[in-house]
Amino acid sequence: MAHADTLVAGKPGLAGREAAPRPMVRAVDVHKRYGRDEVLKGIGLEVAAGEVLCLIGPSGSGKSTFLRCINHLEKIDGGQLWVDGELMGYRARGDRLYELGERDVCRQRSAIGMVFQRFNLFPHMTVLENVIEAPMRVKGESRAQAVEHAQALLTRVGMQAKAQAYPARLSGGQQQRVAIARALAMRPRLMLFDEPTSALDPELVDEVLAVMRGLAEDGMTMVVVTHEIAFARDVGDTIAFMDGGVIVESGPPGEVLMRPRHERTRAFLSRVIAADARQAAHGDDGIS
Repeated sequence: MAHADTLVAGKPGLAGREAAPRPMVRAVDVHKRYGRDEVLKGIGLEVAAGEVLCLIGPSGSGKSTFLRCINHLEKIDGGQLWVDGELMGYRARGDRLYELGERDVCRQRSAIGMVFQRFNLFPHMTVLENVIEAPMRVKGESRAQAVEHAQALLTRVGMQAKAQAYPARLSGGQQQRVAIARALAMRPRLMLFDEPTSALDPELVDEVLAVMRGLAEDGMTMVVVTHEIAFARDVGDTIAFMDGGVIVESGPPGEVLMRPRHERTRAFLSRVIAADARQAAHGDDGIS
C-alpha cells in the first residue's frame, strides 16, 4: 500500500499553491516492486492539462509499469498518484491512506483512456460493437447515443468504412485506430499510450501516429510511452528519459533530444540514431 507518510496534502506550504492550475497527472515519489525487484524508484512528475508527455528510454526502464500505475492497473508500493486532483486507488483519511474498492477504482479509470501495444479488440464483435460496448455497459449510454458517438469517432480515425468488419479482417494499423476510438468513446480526460506502434509493421506506423497527432492538436492530455523519437520531438511538450526505474532527465524536446545533460541519455539517443540509420540503409537496399 502507498506510504501514508509521503502524503503531499500533509506538507506545509501546500495551501499557498492552490491558486496554481491543477495538473492533470501528478506523481510524487512513486515506487513499485515485484518481489525484490524495485522497478520504479521514486518517480515524480506533473503533466498539465492539454500537455503531451512522452516517456522514452530502454526496455525494462519502468516506462510501461509507470503508465499502468497511473490508472491503478498496477498498485504502487510507495508515494501517490493523482489524476485531475483525485488520488488514484486510495482515499485519504487524516494522515492515512485506504485502498478503494474495485467499483470506485473502475469509476476513476473510466475517465482515463488507455491504448496498449496489442490492440485487445473483442474478436467476436464488429468494429462498431467494440467501440460502443464500454459506453453502454459502464456509463449506461443508450445504444442510439453510443452508436452516434462511435460513428463520429470512427470517422475521426478514418475507420468509418469498416464499422461492420471484424478485427480479424483488419490490418494492425486499422485495429490500433479502432482501439483509439474505443478508448475515446468513454470521453476520457486523459489518454495513456503504451508503445502503440511497437506491434505494427513499419508501413502502418504513420497512420496511427497521425491519429495521435490529431488528438494532441485538439488539446487532449496524453502520456505516451514510445520509441518513436521523431514523434516525441514533433508532438511532445515534454520528454522524460527513464532508465533504471528513475527519470534521468526531462524537459522540452529541443533540450532533451538535442542537448541532453546526462551521459545515459546521450548513450541511449546515440543507439537509437544508429539503429534508425541501419534500418534506413536496409530500406534503401530493398532489404525487407
